[in-house]
Amino acid sequence: QVQLVESGGGLVQPGGSLRLSCAASRVTLNDYTIGWFRQAPGKEREGVSCINSAGNRYYADSVKGRFTISRDNAKNTVYLQMNSLRPEDTAVYYCAAGWGAPCGSNLGPKNMNYWGKGTLVTVSS
Repeated sequence: QVQLVESGGGLVQPGGSLRLSCAASRVTLNDYTIGWFRQAPGKEREGVSCINSAGNRYYADSVKGRFTISRDNAKNTVYLQMNSLRPEDTAVYYCAAGWGAPCGSNLGPKNMNYWGKGTLVTVSS
């Protein structure tokens, strides 16, 4: 059974940093588009960033210049480095894997095959 497990969430002050990890079992992340999504209370799940099998990256405008996605193939893990965090970044963050999924402004939950259970990020003073 394919599993994606996120970690690294927590409480951080505005301006702080966190690094989220998405570790996979029974699937090779390098073969998939890996997306990071987030969902705040009362809001729809939105795509934040992704990296495809070719290594191309995408960032939503709201996080561009602050978040960085990377992949460690040896560890079969994808990371999301989040800097200069703002209160509006507060959400549950999910990683997802999509076979051949687009990685761009059309990043969407419906194209993803596997999901983690999420990790909570709270940005507050």
